[in-house]
Amino acid sequence: MKWTIDSWQNYPIKQVPIYNNGNELKNVEDELSLRPPLVFAEEVRRLRRRLASVAEGKAFLLQGGDCAESFLEHNANNIRDSFKVILQMAAVLTYGSSLPVIKIGRFAGQYSKPRSSPTEVIDGIELPSYKGDMINDMAFTKEGRNPDPNRLLMAYDKSASTLNLLRAFASGGMADLNKIQEWNLEFVKGTDEVNRYIEIAEKISEALTFMKACGITPSNTLQLRETEFYTSHEGLLLNYEEALTRKDTITEEKGWFATSAHMLWIGDRTRDLDGAHVEYMKGIANPIGLKCGPSTDPDELLKLVETLNPTNSFGRLTLIARMGASQVREKLSPLVKAIKKSGLAVGWCCDPMHGNTIKASNGYKTRKVDDIMEEVKGFFEVHFDNSTIPGGVHFEMTGQNVTECVGGIYNVKEDNLSDRYHTHCDPRLNANQSLELAFLLAELLVNKRKSN
Repeated sequence: MKWTIDSWQNYPIKQVPIYNNGNELKNVEDELSLRPPLVFAEEVRRLRRRLASVAEGKAFLLQGGDCAESFLEHNANNIRDSFKVILQMAAVLTYGSSLPVIKIGRFAGQYSKPRSSPTEVIDGIELPSYKGDMINDMAFTKEGRNPDPNRLLMAYDKSASTLNLLRAFASGGMADLNKIQEWNLEFVKGTDEVNRYIEIAEKISEALTFMKACGITPSNTLQLRETEFYTSHEGLLLNYEEALTRKDTITEEKGWFATSAHMLWIGDRTRDLDGAHVEYMKGIANPIGLKCGPSTDPDELLKLVETLNPTNSFGRLTLIARMGASQVREKLSPLVKAIKKSGLAVGWCCDPMHGNTIKASNGYKTRKVDDIMEEVKGFFEVHFDNSTIPGGVHFEMTGQNVTECVGGIYNVKEDNLSDRYHTHCDPRLNANQSLELAFLLAELLVNKRKSN
């Protein structure tokens, strides 16, 4: 069957809501199809080139942000603080690894989430599971959990304002390397990880002073005062994605672009070879990600890669491994070996979050920082053993002062989870824990460079 932007509708689909009012949903989809694109084709092409560098070992991918963005917590301060943390992490990685860092946020569209069960039961009452703010409400009420088509428009509006602010941060002065000392967040000052960061920031500032004496300043060198920042989310609601899929009207280049984000990914629960999500993703020109969990079969993965990247081009497809600390070495190695033997062009990225979710003794869903770090180490080890490229990390974080993941230098304990547990879905790393991850990654990349 020939691919069209709506051909996915002829395939079985998982993890999508059932709306009660079909006419209202159609009106919302029609309205979205008339809205301006959120991202532009040339930005998408540029990211594909950057991700080609990642796949070839010439750059490193840092992809992080909210598990599920929240309408309620959508404000300038939260966006700014998460952006600052990613800038800090990128500075640590660039300084430690001598590699360019490609920064992609799980921002401006990550408003939906697949769930392991379509319903949940509380006090004997069964209602639809919360699937993200662009579908239904977190409040456990019949009205709140009913999928509402108008939330798609709300998600578009929130995404547009987030992108507007991110573009201002990236090009309006906040990313200026001369302000590297100002990227610190108040609530983490004085901690060991921030002190390590300050040491790096001081060395970078010394280098900038030398460059200034040589005539290289932010006023005449764009790379010193601005940064590239891209957005991504899981392409779960294909009716939303279809409504925002457009042709490039400026260059007339053949092909269709998903304009809801620069990069979309297929989740571990929706990667069926004959499913709607793979069908939609194979036809868009954006770089895409494919989550690979412990159940991923090597032969099936090869077929998925060939389907999603038929031209076998670097930068088109990033495989995002999410195995869990206890399984990463055993489950990832066969996949890496199969891809290497096939000669298929992909990038590899580690998601150390989703395979390490546990329930604490007090009932809170959490993750252990030690498990997250262990999975990252295992991911690198597998690639070192196979002489392949560990290209990046994909993680869930926030710039807020949360207590959602236990452990780390900040030493969050299970008893502390209730102090500031704000996530609408899965637990996220806070700023300190994110910096701890950045230092580990820098150390691993330095060891990789020395071994080469």
